[in-house]
Amino acid sequence: MKRVIWIIPAILLLSFTARAQETPSWEISGGYSYLEANLNGSHFHLNGGSGSVTQNVNSWFGGRVEFSGVQGNEAITASGQTTVYSVNAQTITYGPVFSYRRFSRITPYGHVQIGAVHGSAQYLGISQSAFKFAVAPGAGLDFALNRSTAIRVDGEYLLTRFLSLTQQNASVSVGIVFRFGKR
Repeated sequence: MKRVIWIIPAILLLSFTARAQETPSWEISGGYSYLEANLNGSHFHLNGGSGSVTQNVNSWFGGRVEFSGVQGNEAITASGQTTVYSVNAQTITYGPVFSYRRFSRITPYGHVQIGAVHGSAQYLGISQSAFKFAVAPGAGLDFALNRSTAIRVDGEYLLTRFLSLTQQNASVSVGIVFRFGKR
């Protein structure tokens, strides 16, 4: 009798987690993006937007292209004078995304993306705008609103290299996801 008492909750728990989501063929997302840029211990904050397009090959693997554009102010102090510059940066990256679609309303995922970052003059202290290599591993959660719409929360570690120095930046984005097709 004791076994039956433990088996019933176990079956209910397993059946809850086994309710996998339908896998969409495509996901298109867009929303707000925040970047904390880091230059040798000096931090400044940039705000803007981001978007991505994901093609899911199967229920757990896909490819994602992601782009973002952020802007803000950077204060540089030299010879006792502080000058404030308006700066902006854009990224475009591509890479694999790994999703875990075992829950009915939440989809956790991880990704590693490689691409380019474009910084305007004075971004991280550069004298003229430039394109540089970028790597952006990250993870996030999609919270399903219905079959075709979700809210996405994403965090990334954005590694860049300007002025022969490595910058370790943090990026967070929140937005909406539209899902199309079925796998």
